[in-house]
Amino acid sequence: MAEFIKIYNENPNPKEIKKVVDILRNGGLVIYPTDTVYGLGCDITNTKALERVARIKGVKLEKANFSFICNDLSHISDYIRQIDTRTYKVLKKALPGPYTFILPGNNNLPKVFKKKKTVGIRVPDNTIARTIVQELGNPIVSTSIYDEDDIVEYTTDPELILEKWDNLVDAVIDGGYGDNVASTIIDLSGYEPEVIREGKGDIDIIL
Repeated sequence: MAEFIKIYNENPNPKEIKKVVDILRNGGLVIYPTDTVYGLGCDITNTKALERVARIKGVKLEKANFSFICNDLSHISDYIRQIDTRTYKVLKKALPGPYTFILPGNNNLPKVFKKKKTVGIRVPDNTIARTIVQELGNPIVSTSIYDEDDIVEYTTDPELILEKWDNLVDAVIDGGYGDNVASTIIDLSGYEPEVIREGKGDIDIIL
């Protein structure tokens, strides 16, 4: 049974945030709000938790395209190679915001991701998500939660999310209704920026 934790985005309760962080530190999986759709996340340093996420998504962990949720740009250099000024300016302009940026990974990536040349980085414009990462002290690995419904791509109601995910995760955070449009994915790992998916974020940010 997943814990259902109500947290307000404007003023997250430190006690509730600590509860979530303790679950993550103990290898738990958490569904949490972002500035786009709800995400499924775990502690980046916990291999068993990462394997659980991969199993749920039906993918091999080493091949999974999960995003790293960071609190701010200072976390990013832990996992990506040095970037040029132009790339940094794009990130600074866009983040926090509804974007996933694909960047070249470095040698500090968790062991299971060592073979990956690139990594997706997110700094969502959502206080709950960023406060959790800040308290945890390292990024959380994340993936969007899709809905099997043909009409609805993403579930936006936290109570319906709890109903569906109750036996698969350890906590569902009720941060209010989510969005049903995912982040814009932009690949900045090559010579020219490439839009992989148009989502909530305005692609003019890279021009």
